[in-house]
Amino acid sequence: MHAPYFASNSYSAARSAATAQTVAFNVRRVMAHEGLTFVEVVEATGLDERTVRGLVRGANNPHARTLHKFASGLGLEVDELFRPVGEAFPTSEQARQAFDRATNPLVAGVVQSRAELFDAWSEADFRELTSQFGTGGALGEAGVVAAAEAINAKRALLRQVSVILETSEAELLADFVKLLYRRVTETSPLEANK
Repeated sequence: MHAPYFASNSYSAARSAATAQTVAFNVRRVMAHEGLTFVEVVEATGLDERTVRGLVRGANNPHARTLHKFASGLGLEVDELFRPVGEAFPTSEQARQAFDRATNPLVAGVVQSRAELFDAWSEADFRELTSQFGTGGALGEAGVVAAAEAINAKRALLRQVSVILETSEAELLADFVKLLYRRVTETSPLEANK
């Protein structure tokens, strides 16, 4: 009768210790990544130094309010403190992509309501779409649709170019592309004098 009680308590204690160690690892990782000292963390978070040192040691399972105060003081999401050991911080590219998705909230709704526009899209296509902004900020619904249509038109053109490059017309296309490229990249003498 008592065995399951003790088993569940030991499981709970082991889980708490693992959580405390995961939080401790991530606190140390954040401090190292940002080059923060204990004093700087104390100032930024409003926690006392004893609490911060306890978080770093993983001595006990921290209270949710403590974790929230720590994370918000350092500009983090609380979830970052529970990131599994060995899982890397997002790269600056991943962080930029997450920012782009967060600042273009209408994209997800348009993708859902206009699924036909997004057939066979790659992750790169979605990154390109979410990285675009309209005048004054995030794209509106019409802007998301227009940007998606422009991306689709570019993809269609690139498919056509790929087909042409596999034919006897490849040299003609290459010469034409070189001509156009020079035209758009070189400035004319009149433009240079402006």
